[in-house]
Amino acid sequence: MQDEQGQTSEEYMQAVTIGERKPHRGPVELVDYDPEWPALFRREEERIRDALEERALQVEHAGSTSVPGLIAKPIIDIVLAVADSTDEEAYVPALEDAGYVLRIREPDWFEHRLLKDQDPSVNLHVFSAGCPEIDRMLRFRDRLRTNDADRELYARAKRELAEQNWEYVQNYADAKTSVVEEILDRL
Repeated sequence: MQDEQGQTSEEYMQAVTIGERKPHRGPVELVDYDPEWPALFRREEERIRDALEERALQVEHAGSTSVPGLIAKPIIDIVLAVADSTDEEAYVPALEDAGYVLRIREPDWFEHRLLKDQDPSVNLHVFSAGCPEIDRMLRFRDRLRTNDADRELYARAKRELAEQNWEYVQNYADAKTSVVEEILDRL
């Protein structure tokens, strides 16, 4: 499949990734919900707020590790709103000093930036304040937190997809899009 610029998803990810893209080449590891995940998020939130101070306009626990009872990849997803995600000098150096590494820059998708850390494993998603993707991610999280049927539907889809062999973990994430959209369409 190609986008408007004629790029395949693999070409797109190669273009937006900073540094080497590491192939996964296998199934995706999902684990049972860990009640320690909220504490890990709070620790990371404190680290982010300490690094950025008033520049951290919003810090939210998102993704499957933010939904009690949901299976997940053991990676804490965090949404960070800053004044302007394109102004990397205003926040990236401080986050790098705190141990995060800038890995993705997506100017064509809400000016999204992704920073990572490994202890614990964190995906830090950075958007500009007011970005509609923040609201979308949090509405999805909140729906899964409060709706047993949708949480189970999502868990089933994740289990089925995780068993497949994926060249990159992003391919697995992309494959979940239809079930995510199905659930969001009910809101």
